[in-house]
Order: sequence, then C-alpha cells, then structure tokens
Amino acid sequence: MASLDPRAVLKERPSVGLIAGLVVAGLCALVTFSFDIINGDPVQFFIALGLAVAPVPLLLAGLLALDRLEPEPRADLIFAFAWGAGVAVLLAGLLNSLNLIYVEHQLGSVAGARSLVATFGAPPVEETLKGLVLVGLLWFRRHELDGPTDGIIYAGMVGLGFAMSENVSYYIAALEENGTQVLAATLVLRAVLSPFAHPLFTSLIGISVAYAAQRRGAAGVVVIVIGWIGAMALHGIWNGFASFGLGGLAVAYLILMTLLVIELAVIVRDRKRIVGLIQTYLPPYQTTGVVNQADIFMLSSLRGRRQARAWAKAHGGRAGARVMSDYQLAATELGLLHARAARGGIDEASFRATQRALVDLMAYARLSFPLPERHAANAAKGVPPPGYAPGAPPPGRRGPGMRGTGRGGTGRSGPAGPSPAGGPGPYGPDSGGRPGPPDPAGG
Repeated sequence: MASLDPRAVLKERPSVGLIAGLVVAGLCALVTFSFDIINGDPVQFFIALGLAVAPVPLLLAGLLALDRLEPEPRADLIFAFAWGAGVAVLLAGLLNSLNLIYVEHQLGSVAGARSLVATFGAPPVEETLKGLVLVGLLWFRRHELDGPTDGIIYAGMVGLGFAMSENVSYYIAALEENGTQVLAATLVLRAVLSPFAHPLFTSLIGISVAYAAQRRGAAGVVVIVIGWIGAMALHGIWNGFASFGLGGLAVAYLILMTLLVIELAVIVRDRKRIVGLIQTYLPPYQTTGVVNQADIFMLSSLRGRRQARAWAKAHGGRAGARVMSDYQLAATELGLLHARAARGGIDEASFRATQRALVDLMAYARLSFPLPERHAANAAKGVPPPGYAPGAPPPGRRGPGMRGTGRGGTGRSGPAGPSPAGGPGPYGPDSGGRPGPPDPAGG
C-alpha cells in the first residue's frame, strides 16, 4: 500500500544540516550588515537595505519562472540564496579588503589598487565562494542536478543573494561620497541594467556542475574547472570594462546579454529533453493505471500542466490543485529517474525504491483527483473530462511527438480511474541489466 505520507518521496522536509546551514548563513549576513552600519550612517543603511531588497522578489520570480517543469526543492533554493547573501558576501568582503590593503601597500596608489583588485582579485574570490555551494550540491544532492537548467537555477539563487547583500554596501558608499544623484546612477546600473550579472557569472559554474553530475570520473572535474575559469573571466571582464566608462560598459553589457540569450536557449532545449523523457518512459506505465495517453499529453507542455491544475482547482479547490501538482511533479521525476538509471547514475535497489515511491504518489494523487461523477464512466475508458487535457488524442491514438513502446494501448483509467494503490507488480531489469519500467505484462 502507499506509505502513510506519499509526499515524503518529494523530500520537502528540511534536514538538520540544512537548518544549521541557514543559521550560519543568517549570522554571516548579520555580521555583514553590522559592518555596513558601523561604516556608515544607520539611516543610510536602512535606505540602502530597502533599495537592495526591493527588486529581489521580482528577480526571484523571473528566475523561478524558468524552473516550472521540474521545480527544485524549496529548501535547497533557500539555502543557495542564503549562502550567497550571508557566507559568500562576508568572506568575500574580508578577503577583498585584505587584497586591497596589500595591493595599495605595494603600489602606493589607492585608485590603481581598487582597479586591479576589482578586475583581477575580486572575481576569483567571489566566484569561488559562490561556487562552493554548487560543489556542495554536487557532493550531497547530486540527484537534484538533472540537467543544465538545474545548474542555472541554483547558480542564479546564490548570485541573487550575493548581489542583494553586496548592493547594500555599494548604495551606502554612493550616498556617503556623492549623495542622491550618484545613488540613483548606481541603482540604475546595478538594479535595472545588470540585476542578473552575478547570477550569469556563476551560471557557468552551475552548468558545469550539472554536467559533472551526469558523469563520473575526471571529465566532470575538468568541465567544472573550465566553468570556474569562465565565471571568473566573465566577472573580470565586466569589472574591467566598466572602469572604461560608458563605452566599456556597453561592450561588457553586450557580452552579458549574449550569454543570457544563450542560456535561455539552453533552458528551452532542456525542457524539450525532459518532455522527451516523459514521452519515452511513461507509456509503459499505462498498464498500471497511474497514467494514460491524456495524462502524457498533459504532462508534455507547461500550458497543458497549467490547464490541468486549473481544472483541478475549479473542481477541488486548493487541495485539488495540490494533488495535481504532486502528480505532475512525481511523473516528471519518474521520467528523470529512468534517465538517471539509463546512464548508470543510480544503483538498482535505490532505483526500485524511488520508482515505487513515485508510482505510489502518482496513484495516491489520482485517487484524490476531483473528478465529477458525471465524467467517471468516460474517464475510466481513458477519455479526459472537459478542461483536463484539451487537445489530447482519443484513446488508442498517439498524439504528435508521443513516444514509448509500452503495451497497454489505450490506458483504461482516466484522471480518477482505477489506481493500483498496492503497486503495479514486479519491476524488472531491462536488457542492459539496469532497472527498467514495470513489466508491461504485469510480471
């Protein structure tokens, strides 16, 4: 039978280690802000803090909008943001200050030292400290890194946290030195024109770490080193060109926007890859009753998923929308699990345990779908109720792009049809010796 808490497979409960990490990051942020208060006027600090925090919700919304197909655990995202806003900023500030003191002593020039440290000293320090949390994810949460999108999202979170705390210092300095006019210019430059600068720098590390998560051996390490060098170089180019005035800033901005466009294209391609996994690995599960053609059609696009959640909310309120979200996420994770097994990234015992837990969650969610009684008969035949999966092909006919060779044909259960709460039977290995989908014949 399904476990007492079917949603436990989504691992949303924060661990003790995560809570401890958040406490440390919070303390580091408090220390950083304390330095800002000591170095400036308290009124100026609160003005700077408000300006730094104000755009963060909008920036987070823009970043998380890219992560809708297979959302990352909220606890991990919060930790990445907190690391950037607390630990990375505090340590980077201390190291950059020591570097500046040393270079000033060697050169005897404050202006020259600031330019050198900003171009060649700060990028290695800051990108290394931001990148450490991504390496930690690779070490402790490798299974959460399923593709380049995940690496970009986590890098974006740590980058946004770092930029928020760093902006407080910049805004205070602008107020102290030149007043509101320079503050306005700094605000436009950092919060309007380049709010994603730090996330884009660190995204090169994030993509390389996600690549390494898919592979074993020296190749992954080499790619991480290349990504790290790329992040430091891009950061240094931005800082260096910005010192040459508007012309240099325009060149640096063009490079940054080019990278942004490329990464958006990478995310779109990665979405298509995940949809392909759903269409390849889920059809064999039709014989278990946890999925049918209409479900696969719905799961294959963000629009279809959104329509299904709207249907569930219309008939079942927030609880209905929640079980639909659980179903969609579990189905997506099931496709990614098979992909992980195909590349040898998970042992058979772990695969089977996770597979069973995900199928149980899908079955549990289906039993909770708010299907109106008048549509139950058609749903049992595989016909989706109105509003559930508009445009889905009739039972027995594959839609465009649908893959998979599972026998089970029409899939006889609709959105609230029979679900095997007791499990779909034995899970057998495929011909390569790796765990595969459930035996279409039922074992």
